[in-house]
Amino acid sequence: MKEKLILRPTQIISVFEALSTIPKNLDIIKAKEIWEKSDHGKGNTVAIIDTGVEKEHPNLVSNIIGGYNFTDDDGGNPEIFRDYRGHGTHVAGIVAACECENNEGIVGVAPKSKLLILKAIDRNGVGSYENLVNALLYAINWSGPNGEKVNVINMSLGGPTHNEDLYKAIKQAREKGIVLVSAAGNHGDGNYQSFERSYPGYYKEVIQIGSVTKTLKPSVFSNTNVNLDFVAPGENVISTHLNNKFVELTGTSMAAPYVAGGVALVLNLIDRSQPAMVPYLIYQYLVERVKKLDYPISQVGNGLIQLT
Repeated sequence: MKEKLILRPTQIISVFEALSTIPKNLDIIKAKEIWEKSDHGKGNTVAIIDTGVEKEHPNLVSNIIGGYNFTDDDGGNPEIFRDYRGHGTHVAGIVAACECENNEGIVGVAPKSKLLILKAIDRNGVGSYENLVNALLYAINWSGPNGEKVNVINMSLGGPTHNEDLYKAIKQAREKGIVLVSAAGNHGDGNYQSFERSYPGYYKEVIQIGSVTKTLKPSVFSNTNVNLDFVAPGENVISTHLNNKFVELTGTSMAAPYVAGGVALVLNLIDRSQPAMVPYLIYQYLVERVKKLDYPISQVGNGLIQLT
């Protein structure tokens, strides 16, 4: 498998040494309205396939349940899944950052869910389909210290071509009842009639997420295509980063974890007695509550994620 997964250079918009805030985007997707009913996502594990994580970050450390390194970083040591770029740390915080004891920092969408960190992208921002497939298979078969299983997989990454091994792993995960969420990609040109595809997001088994601005307009960079499912906030998003700091980043990579975190909440509101049906029930829940946006389906899919 020679295809590469490449993260486009991410421009850090702002850096914050310290914060004490609940991001406004949680109101945009109506996450806080179901926090109490969903117990903040407690009992669910979200696998983050990305660049690793800064696991000592005070807003993340208590929610990281495990991890594995699939790259050559740190001598290929599977137990060191350190993040050298900040991308994975930022994504993880959007999903499940939790306030410190002194109420400093930010709060993620599902602050009581757990994070399984699977490092598939190296310090240079490059990974491979092989790394991604291995991470998916690891997530499918993983068991936590108390028998926990992966419920959601967030993939804020993508490659340009279909890959049969990747597609096989995606289908296997879905068959086990795991909900798959992926960024649509940042190769858009603002033209809703020109389609850009990124895998695994383009697969119909995956919930593909595009980005919108703070005024709910499709982000110019956000990929457009016929398989786009939903959109979420993706511009100037504040989250955790390296050196215990917080930064604003922009991209569909930021939009996807809002949905992955949302799924971690919704899982506690639906009937999960038949695991194979869970992805369908989650999708139905999201479609029924979505906020319709007056733009082509290729730009916004079914619309803006609303959790209630």
